[in-house]
Amino acid sequence: MRFRIGVHLGDVIEKADGTIYGDGVNIAARLEGLAEPGGITVSDSVRIAVKGKVAAGFEDQGEQKVKNIPDAVRAYRVRPEGSAAPAAAASEADLPLPDKPSIAVLPFTNMSGDPEQEYFADGITEDIITELSRISGMFVIARNSTFVFKKQVLDVKDVARRLGVRHVLEGSVRKAGGRVRITAQLIDAATGGHLWAERFDRELEDIFAVQDEVTQHIVSELKVKLTTSERTGHPPRGKVNPEAYDHTVRARASLVQFTLEAANESRELIKRALQCDDGFAPAYALLAMLHSTEYINGWAQAPDHLEQGAVHARKALELDPGDAAAHQSMAAIELWRKDYAAAERASRRAVELAPSYSGGYTALGQVLDFSGRHEAAIEARENSLRLDPGFDLILHLLGRAQLGLGRYAEAERNFKRRLIRNPYSDMTRAYLASLYGATNRVEEARRLWAELLEINPDFSVERLRRVLPYKDPAWFESFAGGLQRAGLVPSAT
Repeated sequence: MRFRIGVHLGDVIEKADGTIYGDGVNIAARLEGLAEPGGITVSDSVRIAVKGKVAAGFEDQGEQKVKNIPDAVRAYRVRPEGSAAPAAAASEADLPLPDKPSIAVLPFTNMSGDPEQEYFADGITEDIITELSRISGMFVIARNSTFVFKKQVLDVKDVARRLGVRHVLEGSVRKAGGRVRITAQLIDAATGGHLWAERFDRELEDIFAVQDEVTQHIVSELKVKLTTSERTGHPPRGKVNPEAYDHTVRARASLVQFTLEAANESRELIKRALQCDDGFAPAYALLAMLHSTEYINGWAQAPDHLEQGAVHARKALELDPGDAAAHQSMAAIELWRKDYAAAERASRRAVELAPSYSGGYTALGQVLDFSGRHEAAIEARENSLRLDPGFDLILHLLGRAQLGLGRYAEAERNFKRRLIRNPYSDMTRAYLASLYGATNRVEEARRLWAELLEINPDFSVERLRRVLPYKDPAWFESFAGGLQRAGLVPSAT
């Protein structure tokens, strides 16, 4: 018999009868399911603990969601020393350095003594990433890819190698009453040496000023050459209403959970933010993105829902024309409204304003793909993936564009890579099943479809036909045709 083994380093609870349970057991069991017959898969905590102490190599299997565990777990396949790992896995683990100063901002540690304040430390981290992304002379890893390291024991050199950057920013946040203390330190991952460190004690209303100062210090230390517009075109941000900022950061943390309940919570928090400050641009941009998210997931039925979202996006841009996230929100709204020219203008403006903002490239790739310009969409998504190598959704979007060009082998590879990282994706299974139907691999298509219906019994191809904004209906019918050839959905009449 050939056994699978999963290993995780963590606490377990033992009952009097010898039964063990807890998060450590749940994670180990999930890793066991990912292992090959006769193989071993371990968590990142195990890999770090045994690094240099065992004669083995580790092949990255990506982020894995574990039932009842809030944070994703990074898994590694154990390879005996000297055995070859697949080239694709090696390339994902060892990204080349960009030709400009590069940085990853790790999640700042919450030092408030209150776990409920975790969202605030995350919000500060995300805001600093956003500010750095505006600078054309820098390469900045997106928050999706740095937040996978949250609450992990870290080897900074290893993090930098996996993300393909030279520098790492670490820090902590302590919020108490109306004041906040932020510490930050910039590390050269090649040497492990500290380039700069500082502590900021400020009133909460000065939180934007602190973020600007951190950005300026990093630019100075890394000797980044600013363009004229970067030196003069982005004036210092003023004071902020602390409650409006707090509610907006909470709302942002809720929205990224992508559930109906979290979306409803996000809406209430944005409403409170705007009650505190009806001129707070980030709240309007987030509200526009919420409308887009509700529409595509079928959570809102009002016929003017997208128009309402466009109103909020326009308000955000009126208050802050230089906000790339607001342009991204507008691009999403206009795409679902099938105004392809407006959506492309907005997404290209997001990229122009923040050249290291992965969201801008993702929005642009969506517009190009649904417009039928699949080759250009692939280029945009490859840019997005390099800036955000840990974000599994980009692999699905990249595969979809490749499928549109009939590049089946590449599309299949990226759909499978996505399912390794996110085993519960119904959409990726649907597109991969269509690919299998188009290439006469009927049994594989049916297996995937059965898994899809187990994950989402209400999955509807007809709803996708109504919602997905393909400019030419023939592109959607090509997707549906693959499913029809595999006998998974009825043929069109």
